[in-house]
Amino acid sequence: MSVLPRCVCFTLPLLILLCLAGPLLAEDGTNNDAAGVDLFEKKIRPVLVAECYQCHSAQAAAAKKLKGGLSLDTRDAARKGGESGPAVVPGKPDESLLVKALKHEDFEMPPKGKLPDAVIADFVKWIELGAPDPRTGPAAAAGRQIDIAAGRQFWSLKRFEAIPAPDVADREWIRTPIDQFIRAKQETLGMKPNAAAPARVLVRRAYFDLIGLPPSPQEMENWVAKLTANAGLAAYGELIDHLLASEHYGERWARHWMDVARFAESHGYEQDYDRPTAYHYRDFLIKAFNADMPYDQFVRWQLAGDELAPHDPLAWMATGFLAAGAFPTQLTEAEFESARYDELDDMVATTGVAFLGLSVGCARCHDHKFDPIRSDDYYRLASSFTTTIRSEIEMDLQPQDNARRKAEYAAQLSAAGDKLAAFERDALPGKFREWLASYDPSKTSLSVWEVLDGEATSSAGSVFERQNDGSYLAKGAAPPQEVVTFVADTGRGGIVAVRLEALADDSLPHKGPGRAPNGNFALGDFRVIAQPADGSSPVVPVKFVSAKATHQQNDGSLSVAASIDADPISGWAVDGQIGRDQAAVFVAQEPIGFVPATRLTVKLAFNHPNPQHSIGRFRLSVSRQPDAPPSVGNSGPDAKVVDAMARLKQTGAGEGDDWTTALAWFKTTLAEWQSLDKQVSELKKAGPGLQLRKVLVASEGLPHLPHHADDRGFPHFYPETYFLRRGDVNQKGDVATQDFLPVLMREGEDGGRWRETAFAREANDARGPL
Repeated sequence: MSVLPRCVCFTLPLLILLCLAGPLLAEDGTNNDAAGVDLFEKKIRPVLVAECYQCHSAQAAAAKKLKGGLSLDTRDAARKGGESGPAVVPGKPDESLLVKALKHEDFEMPPKGKLPDAVIADFVKWIELGAPDPRTGPAAAAGRQIDIAAGRQFWSLKRFEAIPAPDVADREWIRTPIDQFIRAKQETLGMKPNAAAPARVLVRRAYFDLIGLPPSPQEMENWVAKLTANAGLAAYGELIDHLLASEHYGERWARHWMDVARFAESHGYEQDYDRPTAYHYRDFLIKAFNADMPYDQFVRWQLAGDELAPHDPLAWMATGFLAAGAFPTQLTEAEFESARYDELDDMVATTGVAFLGLSVGCARCHDHKFDPIRSDDYYRLASSFTTTIRSEIEMDLQPQDNARRKAEYAAQLSAAGDKLAAFERDALPGKFREWLASYDPSKTSLSVWEVLDGEATSSAGSVFERQNDGSYLAKGAAPPQEVVTFVADTGRGGIVAVRLEALADDSLPHKGPGRAPNGNFALGDFRVIAQPADGSSPVVPVKFVSAKATHQQNDGSLSVAASIDADPISGWAVDGQIGRDQAAVFVAQEPIGFVPATRLTVKLAFNHPNPQHSIGRFRLSVSRQPDAPPSVGNSGPDAKVVDAMARLKQTGAGEGDDWTTALAWFKTTLAEWQSLDKQVSELKKAGPGLQLRKVLVASEGLPHLPHHADDRGFPHFYPETYFLRRGDVNQKGDVATQDFLPVLMREGEDGGRWRETAFAREANDARGPL
């Protein structure tokens, strides 16, 4: 049988009773009967607060606005009266100056106008009843004096005590000790118990109560047969255990707790934005019920699971309890602090109702009218949540599957690393010696990129002049649209990447690199045709599979990838970085090259509807490296590598620092090494592919859950919680130190300050690195 379900089944009705009925504590005043106090609280006090306190209260006296020496914010002050005599004479409304003032006879109160006759009649009736007034003590106490010791004696706040089952005359009906309590009351009232329910009815009741679903016809027949053949508690207990073991049990009973915890998967209010990771709290509840989690752990984890079990994902999921409250998300700066105190109130009030059965939230604005909870007790409890915020964290909710993924990833990474190491050990030295034998420092370029030297023409007649750096600069006014054709020969084979550099120049608008009035361009189409350098066949159109750039205007129609799509207008543009050098690299599907040389024809189409968006200065290069970066300028080996290879060329050494330096560069030029290294790099970049889930939690010191108020600077929490007068953030008192409700603590533990309790020590001991 489940421990937690029993607690919940019996606690939910108790919560309702506790919320509806709290202790009305004894007061030291005459005629403070329940009816009279109820009249005062409902009819008298609200009028005094709204109409009288502005001029007749301790607050008015502090502001030097007290009129006639009269205070009406305590019982004694009202009976004493002011300069003209007693304002309230219990039992004698005709002698009470307050009534005369309300009737506008000898005095006129409030001065702005006479109150309705019904209100005045309420005051007359109240005084006739003896003017019952629970407001004892100084006005600064903001209400009646609360006797904590007496409050502990109220039935719902007393400690549990074992009560023996009563004796009953009818022992035949009794099956469990609980039956004795029921039958004893029946006998006292002269009632007879109902007949035992038939087996079919018992089965249906059990199914609906525990899992919320009816039994199937076959299940019904099986259980009816068992109950009939084995009458008594044994078969019924087997039925109950069977239903408690069902996954549907947790689903049904979690629903009830979610109502208590005000759970929702959105923020609430008129925007009601989604909380897509809030469902993990629901899953925690289902798992907790189905796992028969002890009730004390169930409570503690929802309030401080991140502290008590920081390495248990389920404990973090449980903190969704504190994060479940509504929040407006769209706030002005003037609403920030009040919204935060509303959040604190939501946490305090829901904690009180869910776990204590007390409407603690009533004490936000005043001492509780019924329960022994002072307003300052409320704020000390609220300070426990001062820095608690909503957050999302990634958690491993599939530990076994992720352990398998880690093992598989480690094996793949090790195998790829072994292949790369074997190539560098066994094949690389020989390839480098072969290349070094043919290396001529005076003739061989070592740059990753070979700049193409050719001829540029334009379909619109634009003239492109070759510059000393191998670039081509447009002269004159830009046409509305044009196609620039560039033809060049290269002896480099195995070409897999073509680079287009768009270069800034002082002669261009805003330094370009485009010819548009704003310095931009739009490359609608980028095409390359390859053929033997002698002009013979075959002529091969180059298919590009990817493109990247140093900067692109957006990720859509003005991206570099759009220059190689089917749309001849959309394409690479660079607004946002006008006046700077840019580069784009286009990667071919297959290597390009003919022996002994290759002729490349590159067509740059500028067809954008906005006129003159053609390129102003460009340079074209080719490379054997598919992962060559889209950088501007040459990227060959540094001087240290060049010098090392020159010395190796002379000495022919196969070891030493020069060998190591040159070999480290040379391997990066080999397609086979690039492929093996890419496998290792991609595996490292991808990682083991762990399946992690984002979980909505409530904790401290974590990044906050983003929402629309962030753009206005919402702080998400304030470092200190203050006592507030009437719950108003504009009327702050002192800083509230952390404490618990005194009425729930042992005698002698009251103190209005934080103490290291066993609960706190447990939390501190469990806290460790995440």
